This record gives sequence, structure tokens and C-alpha cells, in this order.
Amino acid sequence: MTIKQLSVFLENKTGRINDVTKTLAKHGINMHAFSMAESTDFGILRLIVSDVERAVEVLRAENFAVMLTDVVCISCPNVSGSLAKVLDYLAMDNVFIEYMYAFAQGDTAHVVIRPSNVEKCMESLCNFNYDVVNLFDCDILDKNSL
Repeated sequence: MTIKQLSVFLENKTGRINDVTKTLAKHGINMHAFSMAESTDFGILRLIVSDVERAVEVLRAENFAVMLTDVVCISCPNVSGSLAKVLDYLAMDNVFIEYMYAFAQGDTAHVVIRPSNVEKCMESLCNFNYDVVNLFDCDILDKNSL
């Protein structure tokens, strides 16, 4: 199963990330995971949030440019080599990864993957009997930890 990721485009200006977090907080939307990438002129804040539709609505109302993307989230043991094993599976099936980011919680690591072909990635993980996580269908996140 895929999950929706928000990509928020921000000008490189002090306080812009804080503007996003304040807007989400004001509306009770929790950030489960995020990644920030930048260039000289702008940044891209990628977010996994508790309420995707509401987040898009409130951010756009505050004039943020927001885009939705399908991503895959996997869980693996938070030990050396476990991610390498999963990436080997994907490489064997020629799944190209555009970007990824991760967060760990105790003994488990959660990895958000943006493959060039989501369906092929899901199929590959399924063929190798690897569980894909839907952050909102299972209680993998301690709601008070983020």
C-alpha cells in the first residue's frame, strides 16, 4: 500500500519552515516524518502527516505551493544491514529510487521510499515477502513522540 507525501515548496528565507509547522500545529495536524532538500533559490519540505487532505487545504490557504506524491513506507529492524537487504531486493528487480528518508523508533526503522515506479516497487517487495507499512493503519508511531 502506498501513502501520500506532501511536498511543500519554500523560498529560502528564514522562518519559512516554521510557518509550515505552525500552520499544521494550529490545525491539529501531526508531522510523522519529514525531509528537507534545498537549492540556492528554494527548498522542498517533504512530509508524511496525520491528515493529508486537511494539510493540503490549510497549507494552500496560507499560499504554500503543495504537491502530493505516492510513496512507499517499509519497516525493517533497526540493525546494521537490514536496509541493505531490502535495497538489494529492489536492485535485483531494477527498481530505481529517486529519494528516500528514514526514521527509527526503538528496534524498528521506517523508511519512506520514492521509487520511479511505485507499482514495480510494491510488486518487488511483495515477491520478496516484505511487509509494506501504512502509517495510518497500524500503530507504529507513538503519537506523543513526534
